Amino acid sequence: MKLTGADIVVRTLLEQGVDTVFGYPGGQVIHIYDSLYKYQDELRHVLTAHEQGAAHAADGWARATGKPGVVIATSGPGATNLVTGIATAFLDSIPMVAITGNVPNVQIGTDSFQEIDITGITLPITKHNYFVGEIEHLADTIREAFRLAMSGRPGPVLVDVPKDIQIASCDYEPQPPVVPDPPHAAKEERIREAAACIDAAHRPFIYFGGGLIASGAQEELLALAEKIDAPIGCSLMGVSGIPTDHPRFLGMQGMHGHYACSTAMHRSDCIIALGARFNDRVTGDRTRFARGAKIVHIDVDGSELSKNVTAACGLRGDVKLTLQRLAELVSRLEHPEWRDTVDGFRRTEAENRDSRTGLTPRSALLTLDRHLTPDTPVATDVGQHQMWAAQTLTFSRPRRFISSGGLGTMGFGMGAAMGAQMATGEHTVLVTGDGSFGMNLNELATAVTCQVPLVILLLNNGVLGMVRQWQTLFFDRHYSNTVLERQTDFVKLAEAFGAKAERVDTLEDLDEALERAFGYEGPYLIDCLIGEDEFVLPMLPPGGSMDDMITKVGD
Repeated sequence: MKLTGADIVVRTLLEQGVDTVFGYPGGQVIHIYDSLYKYQDELRHVLTAHEQGAAHAADGWARATGKPGVVIATSGPGATNLVTGIATAFLDSIPMVAITGNVPNVQIGTDSFQEIDITGITLPITKHNYFVGEIEHLADTIREAFRLAMSGRPGPVLVDVPKDIQIASCDYEPQPPVVPDPPHAAKEERIREAAACIDAAHRPFIYFGGGLIASGAQEELLALAEKIDAPIGCSLMGVSGIPTDHPRFLGMQGMHGHYACSTAMHRSDCIIALGARFNDRVTGDRTRFARGAKIVHIDVDGSELSKNVTAACGLRGDVKLTLQRLAELVSRLEHPEWRDTVDGFRRTEAENRDSRTGLTPRSALLTLDRHLTPDTPVATDVGQHQMWAAQTLTFSRPRRFISSGGLGTMGFGMGAAMGAQMATGEHTVLVTGDGSFGMNLNELATAVTCQVPLVILLLNNGVLGMVRQWQTLFFDRHYSNTVLERQTDFVKLAEAFGAKAERVDTLEDLDEALERAFGYEGPYLIDCLIGEDEFVLPMLPPGGSMDDMITKVGD
Protein backbone atom coordinates (compact mmCIF):
# COMPACT_ATOMS: atom_id res chain seq x y z
CA MET A 1 0.00 0.00 0.00
CA LYS A 2 1.17 3.55 -0.67
CA LEU A 3 1.36 5.83 2.38
CA THR A 4 2.81 9.21 3.25
CA GLY A 5 5.91 9.32 5.39
CA ALA A 6 3.86 10.63 8.30
CA ASP A 7 1.49 7.67 8.07
CA ILE A 8 4.45 5.31 7.75
CA VAL A 9 5.85 6.66 11.02
CA VAL A 10 2.61 5.99 12.87
CA ARG A 11 1.89 2.65 11.18
CA THR A 12 5.41 1.44 11.97
CA LEU A 13 4.98 2.39 15.62
CA LEU A 14 1.74 0.41 15.73
CA GLU A 15 3.48 -2.46 13.96
CA GLN A 16 6.07 -2.50 16.78
CA GLY A 17 3.36 -2.87 19.41
CA VAL A 18 3.46 0.75 20.61
CA ASP A 19 0.19 1.93 22.12
CA THR A 20 1.31 5.15 23.87
CA VAL A 21 3.67 7.94 22.81
CA PHE A 22 4.60 11.17 24.54
CA GLY A 23 5.32 14.43 22.81
CA TYR A 24 4.59 17.98 21.76
CA PRO A 25 3.54 19.17 18.29
CA GLY A 26 5.24 21.76 16.12
CA GLY A 27 5.64 22.94 12.55
CA GLN A 28 8.10 20.28 11.44
CA VAL A 29 6.06 17.37 12.82
CA ILE A 30 2.60 18.69 11.97
CA HIS A 31 2.12 15.98 9.36
CA ILE A 32 3.01 13.27 11.89
CA TYR A 33 0.50 14.80 14.27
CA ASP A 34 -2.13 14.78 11.54
CA SER A 35 -1.48 11.07 11.16
CA LEU A 36 -1.70 10.61 14.94
CA TYR A 37 -5.14 12.23 14.71
CA LYS A 38 -6.21 9.66 12.10
CA TYR A 39 -4.95 6.76 14.22
CA GLN A 40 -5.99 8.12 17.62
CA ASP A 41 -8.19 5.09 18.32
CA GLU A 42 -5.14 2.82 18.07
CA LEU A 43 -2.29 4.96 19.37
CA ARG A 44 -2.58 7.18 22.43
CA HIS A 45 -0.61 10.41 22.38
CA VAL A 46 0.08 12.11 25.72
CA LEU A 47 0.58 15.84 25.33
CA THR A 48 3.01 17.01 28.00
CA ALA A 49 3.70 20.59 29.08
CA HIS A 50 7.30 20.51 27.80
CA GLU A 51 9.36 18.21 25.61
CA GLN A 52 11.72 17.40 28.49
CA GLY A 53 8.75 16.11 30.46
CA ALA A 54 7.78 13.97 27.46
CA ALA A 55 11.26 12.45 27.28
CA HIS A 56 11.23 11.65 31.00
CA ALA A 57 7.74 10.15 30.66
CA ALA A 58 8.93 7.87 27.85
CA ASP A 59 11.89 6.96 30.08
CA GLY A 60 9.60 6.16 33.03
CA TRP A 61 7.45 4.02 30.76
CA ALA A 62 10.53 2.08 29.66
CA ARG A 63 11.91 1.62 33.19
CA ALA A 64 8.58 0.25 34.40
CA THR A 65 8.10 -2.17 31.47
CA GLY A 66 11.50 -2.91 29.94
CA LYS A 67 10.05 -1.94 26.56
CA PRO A 68 11.16 1.13 24.56
CA GLY A 69 9.40 4.36 25.45
CA VAL A 70 8.58 6.64 22.51
CA VAL A 71 8.78 10.42 22.38
CA ILE A 72 8.05 12.81 19.49
CA ALA A 73 9.20 16.43 19.14
CA THR A 74 9.51 19.05 16.46
CA SER A 75 12.75 20.54 15.14
CA GLY A 76 14.95 23.16 16.78
CA PRO A 77 14.02 23.86 20.41
CA GLY A 78 11.58 20.95 20.44
CA ALA A 79 14.38 18.56 19.62
CA THR A 80 16.94 20.19 21.90
CA ASN A 81 14.46 20.09 24.79
CA LEU A 82 14.70 16.30 24.55
CA VAL A 83 18.45 16.29 25.10
CA THR A 84 18.44 16.07 28.91
CA GLY A 85 15.87 13.27 28.80
CA ILE A 86 17.81 11.35 26.16
CA ALA A 87 21.05 11.74 28.13
CA THR A 88 19.29 10.54 31.29
CA ALA A 89 18.15 7.39 29.49
CA PHE A 90 21.59 6.87 27.93
CA LEU A 91 23.50 7.01 31.22
CA ASP A 92 21.08 4.52 32.80
CA SER A 93 20.83 2.19 29.76
CA ILE A 94 17.09 2.73 29.23
CA PRO A 95 15.52 1.79 25.86
CA MET A 96 13.90 4.75 24.13
CA VAL A 97 13.04 5.79 20.58
CA ALA A 98 12.95 9.54 19.97
CA ILE A 99 11.40 10.76 16.71
CA THR A 100 12.11 14.35 15.73
CA GLY A 101 11.07 16.44 12.78
CA ASN A 102 13.42 18.64 10.81
CA VAL A 103 13.25 21.19 8.02
CA PRO A 104 12.94 19.83 4.46
CA ASN A 105 16.06 18.32 2.91
CA VAL A 106 16.52 21.25 0.55
CA GLN A 107 16.80 23.60 3.56
CA ILE A 108 19.27 21.51 5.55
CA GLY A 109 22.42 23.54 6.15
CA THR A 110 20.82 26.91 5.38
CA ASP A 111 20.09 27.91 9.00
CA SER A 112 16.37 27.75 8.32
CA PHE A 113 13.89 28.67 11.02
CA GLN A 114 14.17 26.09 13.82
CA GLU A 115 16.78 24.04 11.95
CA ILE A 116 19.20 22.21 14.21
CA ASP A 117 21.61 19.33 13.72
CA ILE A 118 19.97 17.14 16.33
CA THR A 119 21.79 14.00 15.16
CA GLY A 120 25.10 15.77 15.73
CA ILE A 121 24.01 17.06 19.11
CA THR A 122 22.81 13.67 20.35
CA LEU A 123 25.58 11.55 18.86
CA PRO A 124 27.38 11.14 22.25
CA ILE A 125 24.15 10.36 24.16
CA THR A 126 22.45 7.80 21.91
CA LYS A 127 23.28 4.22 21.00
CA HIS A 128 22.83 5.40 17.43
CA ASN A 129 20.86 8.02 15.56
CA TYR A 130 19.54 8.38 12.04
CA PHE A 131 18.79 11.17 9.59
CA VAL A 132 16.23 9.86 7.11
CA GLY A 133 17.12 11.25 3.70
CA GLU A 134 14.88 9.00 1.58
CA ILE A 135 11.32 7.95 2.30
CA GLU A 136 11.99 4.41 1.10
CA HIS A 137 14.25 3.93 4.13
CA LEU A 138 11.84 5.38 6.71
CA ALA A 139 9.99 2.26 7.94
CA ASP A 140 13.12 0.09 8.09
CA THR A 141 14.99 2.86 9.93
CA ILE A 142 12.32 3.01 12.64
CA ARG A 143 12.35 -0.77 12.90
CA GLU A 144 16.12 -0.73 13.24
CA ALA A 145 15.83 1.93 15.96
CA PHE A 146 13.60 -0.36 18.03
CA ARG A 147 15.91 -3.33 17.53
CA LEU A 148 18.96 -1.34 18.60
CA ALA A 149 17.22 0.23 21.59
CA MET A 150 16.43 -3.23 22.98
CA SER A 151 19.52 -5.21 21.98
CA GLY A 152 22.54 -5.87 24.17
CA ARG A 153 22.95 -2.97 26.56
CA PRO A 154 19.67 -1.04 26.08
CA GLY A 155 19.64 2.66 25.32
CA PRO A 156 18.02 5.52 23.40
CA VAL A 157 17.98 5.81 19.61
CA LEU A 158 16.93 8.95 17.71
CA VAL A 159 15.35 9.13 14.25
CA ASP A 160 15.29 12.58 12.59
CA VAL A 161 12.65 12.85 9.83
CA PRO A 162 12.73 15.95 7.57
CA LYS A 163 9.38 17.47 6.69
CA ASP A 164 9.54 16.59 2.99
CA ILE A 165 9.99 12.91 3.93
CA GLN A 166 6.82 13.11 6.02
CA ILE A 167 4.89 14.53 3.04
CA ALA A 168 6.25 12.21 0.35
CA SER A 169 4.65 8.83 -0.39
CA CYS A 170 5.95 5.32 -1.04
CA ASP A 171 4.89 1.71 -0.69
CA TYR A 172 4.60 0.37 2.83
CA GLU A 173 4.55 -3.32 3.69
CA PRO A 174 3.72 -4.24 7.30
CA GLN A 175 6.30 -6.37 9.10
CA PRO A 176 6.22 -8.37 12.35
CA PRO A 177 7.58 -6.55 15.41
CA VAL A 178 11.35 -6.61 15.55
CA VAL A 179 13.04 -8.62 18.27
CA PRO A 180 16.30 -7.77 20.01
CA ASP A 181 19.46 -9.53 18.98
CA PRO A 182 19.66 -12.93 20.70
CA PRO A 183 21.62 -12.76 23.96
CA HIS A 184 24.64 -14.94 24.56
CA ALA A 185 26.53 -16.11 27.61
CA ALA A 186 30.16 -15.24 28.19
CA LYS A 187 32.80 -17.58 26.82
CA GLU A 188 33.02 -20.94 28.58
CA GLU A 189 36.70 -20.41 29.35
CA ARG A 190 35.97 -17.13 31.12
CA ILE A 191 33.10 -18.67 33.10
CA ARG A 192 35.36 -21.46 34.31
CA GLU A 193 37.99 -18.93 35.37
CA ALA A 194 35.32 -17.03 37.30
CA ALA A 195 34.07 -20.20 39.00
CA ALA A 196 37.60 -21.03 40.15
CA CYS A 197 38.02 -17.50 41.51
CA ILE A 198 34.75 -17.74 43.45
CA ASP A 199 35.58 -21.19 44.80
CA ALA A 200 38.84 -19.83 46.23
CA ALA A 201 37.12 -16.98 48.04
CA HIS A 202 36.41 -16.85 51.78
CA ARG A 203 34.43 -13.59 51.80
CA PRO A 204 32.38 -13.45 48.57
CA PHE A 205 30.04 -10.54 47.89
CA ILE A 206 27.52 -10.23 45.04
CA TYR A 207 26.95 -6.71 43.72
CA PHE A 208 24.39 -5.92 41.03
CA GLY A 209 23.17 -2.92 39.07
CA GLY A 210 20.55 -2.06 36.50
CA GLY A 211 21.98 -4.62 34.10
CA LEU A 212 20.63 -7.42 36.28
CA ILE A 213 17.11 -5.97 35.97
CA ALA A 214 17.49 -5.51 32.21
CA SER A 215 18.57 -9.13 31.86
CA GLY A 216 15.80 -10.47 34.11
CA ALA A 217 18.36 -12.42 36.12
CA GLN A 218 16.88 -12.13 39.62
CA GLU A 219 16.33 -15.86 40.15
CA GLU A 220 19.79 -16.72 38.86
CA LEU A 221 21.40 -14.21 41.22
CA LEU A 222 19.58 -15.58 44.25
CA ALA A 223 20.45 -19.15 43.29
CA LEU A 224 24.14 -18.25 43.02
CA ALA A 225 24.07 -16.41 46.36
CA GLU A 226 22.60 -19.46 48.09
CA LYS A 227 25.11 -21.82 46.52
CA ILE A 228 28.21 -19.79 47.44
CA ASP A 229 26.81 -18.41 50.73
CA ALA A 230 27.28 -14.74 49.80
CA PRO A 231 25.65 -11.49 50.93
CA ILE A 232 24.14 -9.26 48.24
CA GLY A 233 24.21 -5.52 47.61
CA CYS A 234 23.20 -3.26 44.74
CA SER A 235 23.82 0.10 43.13
CA LEU A 236 21.16 2.82 43.02
CA MET A 237 20.08 1.47 39.63
CA GLY A 238 19.68 -1.99 41.12
CA VAL A 239 17.16 -0.98 43.79
CA SER A 240 14.02 -3.18 43.46
CA GLY A 241 16.02 -5.77 41.50
CA ILE A 242 15.46 -8.37 44.23
CA PRO A 243 13.07 -8.27 47.20
CA THR A 244 14.26 -5.78 49.79
CA ASP A 245 13.45 -8.18 52.63
CA HIS A 246 15.55 -11.05 51.29
CA PRO A 247 17.76 -12.23 54.19
CA ARG A 248 20.95 -12.00 52.12
CA PHE A 249 20.24 -8.49 50.84
CA LEU A 250 22.16 -5.66 52.54
CA GLY A 251 20.66 -2.85 50.49
CA MET A 252 22.24 -0.16 48.37
CA GLN A 253 26.00 0.36 48.28
CA GLY A 254 28.01 3.52 47.62
CA MET A 255 28.40 7.15 48.65
CA HIS A 256 25.03 7.15 50.45
CA GLY A 257 24.55 3.40 50.65
CA HIS A 258 23.79 1.24 53.65
CA TYR A 259 26.71 0.91 56.04
CA ALA A 260 26.53 -2.90 56.16
CA CYS A 261 26.44 -3.19 52.38
CA SER A 262 29.27 -0.76 51.64
CA THR A 263 31.46 -2.18 54.40
CA ALA A 264 30.89 -5.80 53.40
CA MET A 265 31.75 -5.02 49.80
CA HIS A 266 34.89 -3.16 50.87
CA ARG A 267 36.03 -6.04 53.14
CA SER A 268 35.21 -8.91 50.78
CA ASP A 269 37.89 -10.90 48.98
CA CYS A 270 35.79 -11.62 45.87
CA ILE A 271 33.23 -9.22 44.38
CA ILE A 272 30.90 -10.77 41.80
CA ALA A 273 29.60 -7.73 39.91
CA LEU A 274 26.53 -8.18 37.71
CA GLY A 275 25.49 -5.48 35.24
CA ALA A 276 27.06 -2.62 37.18
CA ARG A 277 29.55 0.10 36.24
CA PHE A 278 31.72 0.83 39.31
CA ASN A 279 31.34 4.57 38.90
CA ASP A 280 32.82 7.03 41.39
CA ARG A 281 29.68 7.01 43.59
CA VAL A 282 30.28 3.29 44.13
CA THR A 283 34.05 3.19 44.62
CA GLY A 284 35.04 6.53 46.12
CA ASP A 285 38.82 6.71 45.79
CA ARG A 286 39.42 3.91 43.28
CA THR A 287 43.01 3.41 44.45
CA ARG A 288 41.67 2.38 47.87
CA PHE A 289 38.51 0.55 46.79
CA ALA A 290 38.23 -3.05 48.03
CA ARG A 291 41.99 -3.57 47.74
CA GLY A 292 41.78 -7.11 49.08
CA ALA A 293 39.15 -8.28 46.61
CA LYS A 294 39.37 -9.98 43.28
CA ILE A 295 36.59 -8.76 41.00
CA VAL A 296 34.53 -11.05 38.79
CA HIS A 297 32.69 -8.67 36.49
CA ILE A 298 29.85 -9.83 34.21
CA ASP A 299 28.40 -7.30 31.78
CA VAL A 300 26.81 -7.39 28.35
CA ASP A 301 28.90 -4.35 27.40
CA GLY A 302 32.54 -5.37 27.14
CA SER A 303 33.70 -1.75 27.32
CA GLU A 304 32.70 -1.66 30.99
CA LEU A 305 35.06 -4.49 31.95
CA SER A 306 38.15 -3.13 33.73
CA LYS A 307 37.15 0.42 32.76
CA ASN A 308 36.96 1.85 36.26
CA VAL A 309 38.36 -0.99 38.36
CA THR A 310 40.52 -3.88 37.20
CA ALA A 311 38.66 -7.17 36.94
CA ALA A 312 40.44 -10.40 37.76
CA CYS A 313 37.84 -12.09 35.56
CA GLY A 314 35.96 -10.05 32.97
CA LEU A 315 33.03 -11.83 31.35
CA ARG A 316 31.28 -10.20 28.40
CA GLY A 317 27.83 -11.67 27.99
CA ASP A 318 24.21 -11.62 29.06
CA VAL A 319 23.99 -11.65 32.85
CA LYS A 320 21.16 -14.19 33.05
CA LEU A 321 22.68 -16.72 30.65
CA THR A 322 26.15 -16.33 32.12
CA LEU A 323 24.88 -16.79 35.67
CA GLN A 324 23.02 -19.94 34.70
CA ARG A 325 26.25 -21.55 33.55
CA LEU A 326 28.35 -20.08 36.38
CA ALA A 327 25.99 -21.50 39.01
CA GLU A 328 26.49 -24.95 37.53
CA LEU A 329 30.28 -24.72 37.83
CA VAL A 330 30.84 -23.20 41.28
CA SER A 331 31.08 -25.43 44.30
CA ARG A 332 28.51 -25.37 47.09
CA LEU A 333 30.21 -23.33 49.80
CA GLU A 334 29.69 -22.31 53.41
CA HIS A 335 31.26 -19.22 54.98
CA PRO A 336 30.08 -19.08 58.61
CA GLU A 337 32.80 -16.68 59.76
CA TRP A 338 31.99 -14.27 56.93
CA ARG A 339 28.29 -14.49 57.78
CA ASP A 340 29.07 -13.58 61.39
CA THR A 341 31.20 -10.64 60.26
CA VAL A 342 28.42 -9.34 57.99
CA ASP A 343 25.91 -9.71 60.82
CA GLY A 344 28.21 -7.48 62.86
CA PHE A 345 28.07 -4.87 60.11
CA ARG A 346 24.26 -5.07 60.23
CA ARG A 347 24.28 -4.50 64.00
CA THR A 348 26.54 -1.47 63.65
CA GLU A 349 24.23 -0.06 61.00
CA ALA A 350 21.21 -0.57 63.24
CA GLU A 351 22.96 1.21 66.11
CA ASN A 352 23.60 4.26 63.90
CA ARG A 353 20.15 4.33 62.32
CA ASP A 354 18.09 7.48 62.81
CA SER A 355 15.58 6.58 65.51
CA ARG A 356 14.34 10.06 66.38
CA THR A 357 10.65 10.45 67.13
CA GLY A 358 8.36 12.76 65.22
CA LEU A 359 8.49 13.77 61.57
CA THR A 360 11.93 13.07 60.11
CA PRO A 361 12.86 12.12 56.54
CA ARG A 362 13.23 8.48 57.56
CA SER A 363 9.97 8.34 59.50
CA ALA A 364 8.18 10.05 56.62
CA LEU A 365 9.46 7.43 54.14
CA LEU A 366 8.62 4.59 56.53
CA THR A 367 5.10 5.98 56.77
CA LEU A 368 4.85 6.12 52.99
CA ASP A 369 6.17 2.56 52.79
CA ARG A 370 3.22 1.27 54.80
CA HIS A 371 0.86 2.59 52.11
CA LEU A 372 2.65 0.95 49.17
CA THR A 373 1.58 -2.29 47.54
CA PRO A 374 3.98 -4.69 45.79
CA ASP A 375 2.84 -3.22 42.46
CA THR A 376 3.26 0.46 43.32
CA PRO A 377 5.88 2.21 41.17
CA VAL A 378 7.86 4.83 43.08
CA ALA A 379 9.64 7.52 41.09
CA THR A 380 12.03 10.05 42.57
CA ASP A 381 13.70 13.24 41.59
CA VAL A 382 17.37 13.74 42.50
CA GLY A 383 18.80 14.88 45.80
CA GLN A 384 18.54 13.98 49.47
CA HIS A 385 14.98 12.69 49.09
CA GLN A 386 16.19 10.26 46.40
CA MET A 387 18.75 8.73 48.75
CA TRP A 388 16.31 8.57 51.66
CA ALA A 389 13.83 6.76 49.42
CA ALA A 390 16.45 4.31 48.13
CA GLN A 391 17.64 3.60 51.67
CA THR A 392 14.22 3.24 53.29
CA LEU A 393 11.49 2.00 50.96
CA THR A 394 10.87 -1.71 50.44
CA PHE A 395 10.23 -3.41 47.12
CA SER A 396 9.20 -6.95 46.24
CA ARG A 397 9.04 -6.64 42.45
CA PRO A 398 11.64 -5.39 39.94
CA ARG A 399 11.10 -2.19 37.95
CA ARG A 400 9.22 -0.49 40.74
CA PHE A 401 11.94 2.02 41.69
CA ILE A 402 12.19 4.69 38.98
CA SER A 403 15.13 7.05 39.50
CA SER A 404 17.85 8.87 37.57
CA GLY A 405 21.24 7.40 38.48
CA GLY A 406 24.04 8.16 36.05
CA LEU A 407 23.10 11.70 35.05
CA GLY A 408 21.37 12.61 38.32
CA THR A 409 18.68 14.69 36.62
CA MET A 410 16.77 17.06 38.87
CA GLY A 411 13.28 17.46 37.39
CA PHE A 412 13.22 13.86 36.16
CA GLY A 413 10.60 12.61 38.58
CA MET A 414 7.34 14.22 37.48
CA GLY A 415 7.50 13.03 33.88
CA ALA A 416 8.92 9.63 34.85
CA ALA A 417 6.18 9.06 37.43
CA MET A 418 3.49 9.78 34.85
CA GLY A 419 5.13 7.46 32.35
CA ALA A 420 5.42 4.66 34.90
CA GLN A 421 1.78 5.07 35.92
CA MET A 422 0.53 4.97 32.34
CA ALA A 423 2.68 1.92 31.63
CA THR A 424 1.54 -0.09 34.65
CA GLY A 425 -1.94 1.24 35.37
CA GLU A 426 -0.99 1.33 39.05
CA HIS A 427 -1.41 4.16 41.52
CA THR A 428 2.08 5.71 41.45
CA VAL A 429 4.20 7.75 43.86
CA LEU A 430 6.62 10.59 43.23
CA VAL A 431 9.05 11.34 46.05
CA THR A 432 10.57 14.75 45.41
CA GLY A 433 12.10 17.82 47.01
CA ASP A 434 11.21 21.46 46.57
CA GLY A 435 14.35 22.11 44.50
CA SER A 436 13.81 19.27 42.03
CA PHE A 437 10.04 19.70 41.88
CA GLY A 438 10.44 23.35 40.92
CA MET A 439 12.26 22.35 37.74
CA ASN A 440 9.40 20.51 36.02
CA LEU A 441 6.31 21.21 38.10
CA ASN A 442 4.63 22.39 34.89
CA GLU A 443 3.87 18.72 34.26
CA LEU A 444 1.21 18.97 36.96
CA ALA A 445 -0.89 20.30 34.08
CA THR A 446 -0.38 17.01 32.24
CA ALA A 447 -1.11 14.90 35.31
CA VAL A 448 -4.36 16.77 35.97
CA THR A 449 -5.47 16.73 32.33
CA CYS A 450 -4.86 12.98 32.13
CA GLN A 451 -6.18 12.43 35.69
CA VAL A 452 -3.09 10.42 36.55
CA PRO A 453 -3.50 8.69 39.95
CA LEU A 454 -0.27 10.08 41.36
CA VAL A 455 0.72 10.72 44.97
CA ILE A 456 3.38 13.43 45.17
CA LEU A 457 5.27 13.40 48.46
CA LEU A 458 7.16 16.69 48.47
CA LEU A 459 9.83 16.75 51.22
CA ASN A 460 10.07 20.50 51.60
CA ASN A 461 13.08 21.89 53.48
CA GLY A 462 13.34 25.26 51.70
CA VAL A 463 16.92 24.56 50.57
CA LEU A 464 18.90 22.63 47.99
CA GLY A 465 19.53 19.98 50.58
CA MET A 466 22.26 17.82 49.05
CA VAL A 467 24.48 20.74 48.09
CA ARG A 468 23.79 22.42 51.43
CA GLN A 469 24.87 19.22 53.20
CA TRP A 470 28.22 19.42 51.39
CA GLN A 471 28.51 23.12 52.25
CA THR A 472 27.88 22.29 55.90
CA LEU A 473 30.42 19.48 56.09
CA PHE A 474 33.16 20.64 53.74
CA PHE A 475 32.74 24.38 52.97
CA ASP A 476 32.53 25.97 56.44
CA ARG A 477 28.76 26.51 56.14
CA HIS A 478 29.13 28.87 53.19
CA TYR A 479 25.54 28.53 52.01
CA SER A 480 26.05 30.01 48.58
CA ASN A 481 22.73 30.01 46.70
CA THR A 482 21.35 26.91 48.38
CA VAL A 483 18.82 28.67 50.62
CA LEU A 484 15.88 29.09 48.26
CA GLU A 485 13.93 31.82 50.08
CA ARG A 486 11.05 31.32 47.69
CA GLN A 487 7.52 32.32 48.56
CA THR A 488 5.91 29.51 46.56
CA ASP A 489 2.91 27.93 48.23
CA PHE A 490 2.96 24.44 46.75
CA VAL A 491 -0.53 23.62 48.01
CA LYS A 492 -2.09 26.64 46.31
CA LEU A 493 0.04 26.04 43.23
CA ALA A 494 -1.14 22.42 42.92
CA GLU A 495 -4.74 23.50 43.43
CA ALA A 496 -4.33 26.12 40.72
CA PHE A 497 -3.29 23.36 38.33
CA GLY A 498 -6.41 21.43 39.37
CA ALA A 499 -4.77 18.88 41.66
CA LYS A 500 -5.67 18.04 45.25
CA ALA A 501 -3.12 19.15 47.85
CA GLU A 502 -2.48 19.62 51.54
CA ARG A 503 0.37 20.51 53.87
CA VAL A 504 1.55 18.41 56.82
CA ASP A 505 4.10 18.93 59.58
CA THR A 506 3.45 15.95 61.84
CA LEU A 507 3.78 12.21 61.28
CA GLU A 508 0.15 11.63 62.19
CA ASP A 509 -1.05 14.21 59.67
CA LEU A 510 1.19 12.65 56.99
CA ASP A 511 -0.28 9.19 57.57
CA GLU A 512 -3.82 10.53 57.24
CA ALA A 513 -2.91 12.59 54.18
CA LEU A 514 -1.43 9.54 52.47
CA GLU A 515 -4.62 7.62 53.15
CA ARG A 516 -6.61 10.34 51.40
CA ALA A 517 -4.07 10.63 48.57
CA PHE A 518 -4.10 6.92 47.72
CA GLY A 519 -7.88 7.00 47.72
CA TYR A 520 -8.00 9.78 45.12
CA GLU A 521 -7.99 8.93 41.40
CA GLY A 522 -5.89 11.87 40.30
CA PRO A 523 -2.78 13.81 41.27
CA TYR A 524 -2.55 14.57 44.98
CA LEU A 525 0.33 16.62 46.40
CA ILE A 526 1.42 16.43 50.03
CA ASP A 527 3.69 19.30 51.04
CA CYS A 528 5.64 17.67 53.87
CA LEU A 529 7.71 20.16 55.88
CA ILE A 530 11.10 18.93 57.13
CA GLY A 531 14.12 20.65 58.66
CA GLU A 532 16.68 22.39 56.47
CA ASP A 533 19.64 20.71 58.21
CA GLU A 534 18.61 17.07 57.75
CA PHE A 535 21.48 14.94 56.42
CA VAL A 536 21.69 11.88 54.21
CA LEU A 537 23.93 9.41 56.01
CA PRO A 538 26.09 7.41 55.61
CA MET A 539 28.23 9.54 53.32
CA LEU A 540 31.65 9.28 51.75
CA PRO A 541 33.63 12.53 51.91
CA PRO A 542 35.05 13.90 48.64
CA GLY A 543 37.99 11.76 47.55
CA GLY A 544 37.40 9.36 50.41
CA SER A 545 37.04 5.59 50.54
CA MET A 546 34.81 3.28 52.55
CA ASP A 547 37.32 3.57 55.41
CA ASP A 548 36.36 7.27 55.69
CA MET A 549 32.59 6.76 55.81
CA ILE A 550 30.65 9.35 57.79
CA THR A 551 27.87 7.61 59.72
CA LYS A 552 26.79 10.45 61.99
CA VAL A 553 27.30 14.18 62.29
CA GLY A 554 30.59 14.81 64.06
CA ASP A 555 32.43 11.84 62.51
